[in-house]
Amino acid sequence: MKLSLFEDYQPIAAIAVTPSGVKRLLSLCDATDAILWIPASCQGAIEGTTHPKVQVYTGSLTDHLAQIWPDCRALIFCLATGAVVRAIAPLLQHKSIDPAVVVVDEAGKFTISLCSGHQGGADSLTQAVAYQIGATPVLTGASSALQLPGIDVLGVPCGWTRGEGNWTAVSAAIARQEPVEVIQEVGCTLWQENLPEDHPFVLESPDNSKRPKARVWISAIQRQFAPDSEFPKVQWHPRVLWVGVGCERGTSRRVVETAIAQVCQSHHFAQGAIAGIATIDIKADEVGLLELCEARQWPLKTFASEVLKSVAVPTPSTVVEQEVGTPSVAEAAAIMAAQEWNSPGETSNSLLVSKQIFRLEGEPGAVTVAIAQAEREYTGREGKLWLVGTGPGALNQMTPAAQTAIATADLVIGYTLYIDLIKPLLRPGQLVQSLPITQERQRAELAIAFAQGGLTVAVISSGDAGIYGMAGLVLEQLREGGWDGKTPGVQVFPGITALQAAASRVGTPLMHDFCAISLSDLLTPWAMIEKRLEAAAAADFVVALYNPRSRTRTEQIAIAQGIFLKHRKADTPVAIVRSAYREDEQITLTTLEQLLENPIDMLSTILIGNQSTSLYENWMITPRGYLGFETP
Repeated sequence: MKLSLFEDYQPIAAIAVTPSGVKRLLSLCDATDAILWIPASCQGAIEGTTHPKVQVYTGSLTDHLAQIWPDCRALIFCLATGAVVRAIAPLLQHKSIDPAVVVVDEAGKFTISLCSGHQGGADSLTQAVAYQIGATPVLTGASSALQLPGIDVLGVPCGWTRGEGNWTAVSAAIARQEPVEVIQEVGCTLWQENLPEDHPFVLESPDNSKRPKARVWISAIQRQFAPDSEFPKVQWHPRVLWVGVGCERGTSRRVVETAIAQVCQSHHFAQGAIAGIATIDIKADEVGLLELCEARQWPLKTFASEVLKSVAVPTPSTVVEQEVGTPSVAEAAAIMAAQEWNSPGETSNSLLVSKQIFRLEGEPGAVTVAIAQAEREYTGREGKLWLVGTGPGALNQMTPAAQTAIATADLVIGYTLYIDLIKPLLRPGQLVQSLPITQERQRAELAIAFAQGGLTVAVISSGDAGIYGMAGLVLEQLREGGWDGKTPGVQVFPGITALQAAASRVGTPLMHDFCAISLSDLLTPWAMIEKRLEAAAAADFVVALYNPRSRTRTEQIAIAQGIFLKHRKADTPVAIVRSAYREDEQITLTTLEQLLENPIDMLSTILIGNQSTSLYENWMITPRGYLGFETP
C-alpha cells in the first residue's frame, strides 16, 4: 500500500500564473497530491486538453484565493514572493489558524517558507518540497537558525495539547538564547536528547549562573499564570490521563462533562491532558458518553466485566458487582486504559483519583469518575512506518522520495553512523534515536512502538532497506505482533544498494548474472553460508560479499577465499570498495589470490568476478555475453 508523504498537509493548493510556473509545479503536484490552479491564459502549457491535477480559475487571483483559502491546509506558489505577500495579506488572521504558505521560484532553485512556519507546518513542508524538486529550502525563523524546536510546536509530534501562557515572550527569550527553564513531569523526553550543545534550555534545577528568564511546563497539571507577570511561562499538556466512567443508563452528556470538569478542577488537572474515556463494554452505546467523546475527539475504550473484575481497586462495590458483574467500573476501566500505554511489564498503580459520584440537578442519571495516568501519551493519530534506504551515504545518491520521507517523519531511527550521514536532512527539533550497530532488533521494536503510538517513524538503513536492512526485521516483528497489515501503515523506500554503489565505482562487474552473500553469521548459521558460497562459486556467479570481516569475525573471509579458489583462477579480478561515495571512500582492485593482503572491514563490499570478468585500465569489466565455459 502506497502512503502519501504529504498526507499531513492536505488539502494542498498549488498556484502558478505563467507557463514556466505551471511546468515547474505540475510534476510536484503528482508527488504532493495537490490541485494546481492556473488562469485560462496558461492552459496552453498543459500537454493535452486536460490534466487530473489541474483546474482553471476565472477572474482575479486575489478573488480566487479568497474562495479556496478557508479549505486549504497548505498553498504552494510559483510566483514572485512580493506578489504572493500582496495576494494573501487580506486573508491572514493568525499563525495558529492560517494555512502553510510556501513559495517556489520559477527556476526551481529555492523553496521559501513564507507564512505559518511552525504551527501551520510551512517550515517542514518547505523542506519536503525542496527535496522533491532538488531545491534549497529557505527557513527564516529564529528557531530554525538556532537548530531548535519551535516552542509553540514542541509537542505536536506526540499529540500534546498546547496550554495557556505567554508564548510570544517565551519564544523571544529562546530566540535571544536566554536561559529557559524546562520542567517536564510527563510525556516523551526524546526531544531533549537531540538539542544542539549550545541550546538555551535549562533541563535540571538552575544554578545561579543560569538564572532562567522564562519557563516551560510539560505536565498534566493545569497551572494558573498571572497575565501581567514579567517572568513569562507556557505549558504543554501531554495526553496521559484516562478517565474511567461508570454511569446510570440514560445519563446525559452534560452530567458526564460537568463531573469530569469538576474532578479535574479540584485536583488541578488540565482537561487538555485527557487521553480518553474508559468504561465497561455494556456502556459502549451510551448516548451521553458517545456525544461527549465525539465533541472532544476523545476515544472511548471499553472493557468486558471479566477484565475489569481482575483489576485490584481501592474502593470496590458489591452492589456494582451484582449489577454488572465487576466490583469496579470507573477505577478498573481507568487503570486498564492507562495500562495499555505503559511499557511492557509495567504494573505500577496508576490511579490518581479514586471514584467520585456526581449528580446534576435537573439532569437525568448519575456518573462515577476516576482518573489514572499512563506512562506514555496518547497522540490521537494513526502512526506510519517509513522504511528508508539511504543508499551508499552521499545525499545526492538518495532518491527524492527517500529524502522527503526522512524530512517529514516525526521520528528518525537508525544506526549512529547512518544518522550522522543524513543529518543535513533533519529538521530543527526533529526527534532522532540512534542505536549501536548490534541493536537492530531493538531499533525495530522501538520504531514499531512509536508508530503504534501514532508517530510517523522513518527507519533508515544504508543501501536498500530491503536488502540486509531494517525493513525485513520490522515486518517480521510486526507479523509476530499480529499486525493487520494496515495500522500502522508501512511503506518501503528503495535505495541504491551497496553492491550497486561499489560496482559503479569500479566499472561494470555486475553486467551478467550475480548474487549477494553476507558473511555475517549473527542471523544465519555459518554452515548455510558456506553452502551458498560453494554453490555460487561453482555456478560462476559474480558475487558480492557483504559484511566480510569484523573485529571478532576474521576467519570467514579466508574460508570464502578458499572456496572460490577451488572453482576460479587465482587471477580472477576482485574489487574491494570501502565506504562508496563517502568522504573516506577507498577502492582496491586486486585478485582472488591476493584478496587477504588488503585491508577489509565491515564497511567494505567485495566483488568477485566470474570467469569472463577482466581488468582493463583499472576498470573491472564483465561482458554482457557469457565468455567463460565453452559448451561441448
